[in-house]
Amino acid sequence: MSKETLVKSYDTLRRDVAARDRGLREKVMTLEEAATLVSDGDHVALGGCTLSRTPMAMIWALIRARKQGLTISRSITSTEGDLVFASGLGRKIISSWFSQGIVWGISKVMRHHVEKELAEFDEWSHMAIGLRFRAGAMGIPFMPVRSMIGSDVARIRGDEVKPMNCPFTGERLMALPALNPDVALIHVQRADAYGNAQLDGLQFMDIDIAMAANKVILTTERIVSNDQIRRAPDHTRIPFFTVEAVVEVPYGSVPHECYGQYEPIFAQLDRYAALTSKDPVAGAKQYLDEYVYGPKSWPDYLSMVGMETLLTASRRGRVIFND
Repeated sequence: MSKETLVKSYDTLRRDVAARDRGLREKVMTLEEAATLVSDGDHVALGGCTLSRTPMAMIWALIRARKQGLTISRSITSTEGDLVFASGLGRKIISSWFSQGIVWGISKVMRHHVEKELAEFDEWSHMAIGLRFRAGAMGIPFMPVRSMIGSDVARIRGDEVKPMNCPFTGERLMALPALNPDVALIHVQRADAYGNAQLDGLQFMDIDIAMAANKVILTTERIVSNDQIRRAPDHTRIPFFTVEAVVEVPYGSVPHECYGQYEPIFAQLDRYAALTSKDPVAGAKQYLDEYVYGPKSWPDYLSMVGMETLLTASRRGRVIFND
């Protein structure tokens, strides 16, 4: 399997930036319309981290649209990575950790696909992933770091990382290649119709991902007016000029959490773990058939999760935020 670093030249990055439509225009569309902005084979970065603010609704829409061959990058990967591999949506995931969660253990779906050489898991240190996105956001081809020097992670990455000497001090450093995704999928608590997005809680790597990507698809718990965004400009973390689409998707991270909105839907995560622990192939397929391909729409999927379940998750999530 290839070890493509996905590094783009400065001239290419400049051309991509110059080609962007920076006009202040409304970008509201449906999940299905937003899915057409992703092409087979694209490098797609996911915002959030582990079970937090995962853009699950957008991933759900891409799987239903039968997209294929994506390269996925994310800080820490959870069940969404399983669904990417099991559905054929992607065949390569770049991340620092890949598991459903500490409670459920290492992903058996990931192990099946990687050990059978059906897919790739490119493991980096957590700091390395963040600094690769930071380099991409800065428009530079690599980031000099001390992270991973002497580690087995660096050894496994091989020629994807480059030992170097600092030109000023002579110190030994490691050069990490930048990450510049074709598309970033980021879920936020609120955004206006133009794509100005505000985040509550931990920001993770989302700001760098948005600036590094060629275009951003925002899913948001709710669309608010631009006047409301302007009343708290210091909360706006992702600017409109990086964004190509805004999709209002209440509960857009379910079964994962969205800080201040709802906690994870543990009953569904437990059910998924039970299915895949018995048989990672058949279990993942059953889950996809039932919860991804089966529903007619995202609201239909939420109805399968259950109104009482969602309201309980919302109550618990908002109590933490309000306290």
